[in-house]
Amino acid sequence: MFTLVRSRVRTAACALAAVAALALGTTAATGAAAAPAPAKQGPTSVAYVEVNNNSMQNVGKYTLANGGGNVFDVAVIFAANINYDTGTKAAYLYFNENVQRVLDNAATEIRPLQQKGIKVVLSVLGNHQGAGFANFPSQRAASAFATQLSDTVAKYGLDGVDFDDEYAEYGNNGTGQPNDSSFVQLVTALRANMPDKIISLYNIGPAVSRLSYGGVDVSSKFDYAWNPYYGTWQVPGIALPKAKLSPAAVEIGRTSQSTAADLARRTVSEGYGVYLTYNLDGADRSSDVSAFTRELYGSDAVYTP
Repeated sequence: MFTLVRSRVRTAACALAAVAALALGTTAATGAAAAPAPAKQGPTSVAYVEVNNNSMQNVGKYTLANGGGNVFDVAVIFAANINYDTGTKAAYLYFNENVQRVLDNAATEIRPLQQKGIKVVLSVLGNHQGAGFANFPSQRAASAFATQLSDTVAKYGLDGVDFDDEYAEYGNNGTGQPNDSSFVQLVTALRANMPDKIISLYNIGPAVSRLSYGGVDVSSKFDYAWNPYYGTWQVPGIALPKAKLSPAAVEIGRTSQSTAADLARRTVSEGYGVYLTYNLDGADRSSDVSAFTRELYGSDAVYTP
């Protein structure tokens, strides 16, 4: 049995910038149309990048030796925050200076990945202020935050949003505890705002056990859900087909290559469609990456600086 170990570093610890105001109504940055990537058979590979320390460009530096396809299909910007304004008593979307830098430099940090056929998603994480996805006090409040998310996706030409319900510290600043309606209302509103974009679930926190309310179940509104514990196997408890689930999770450079290979082998043998990786940095990690690509795709990975 694996020991559940989380080494994820919260973005808020390094946040130095002021609140990033959303310019609502701004025309979305779109970039050039994506070029079709070489065909690749096998699960969808996901790479989270800690942008406080690393560039999103690193995701596009890995291809398969056999066929030249992208190793990674989805790149996740880790992470924006859900903050709380004690004056207005409302949650708002916050970008630290490093996340804001990535968004402002979409032409070099985001668009080149999309042109390779890699989807770029923004992760949103709690920030110790009491605001979270599971404690909006009303449908109006949940819908207002959903609008901030979808406006950000449109403004910066992103491919979707990832929910990570950690570090909210529900109850801080006089906020409420998790309720049953909040996350359902948020996800419902967000899916209505962006019907063709990715919505993914990092399977942790109070929100993940509150996917149904008032006869509405939002499970099917998610494109993906994944295990949050690196180096382990844990099937997310959400009613999605295997093709949209990642029970495997690895931290590149910390999860052993043998464990990464075992988890990849199990992903294929048990018919799951997603393989999650975290903390891709700027070093040549081709040996770590090849440990799982050999099992997922029958090919080593090639790193091109």
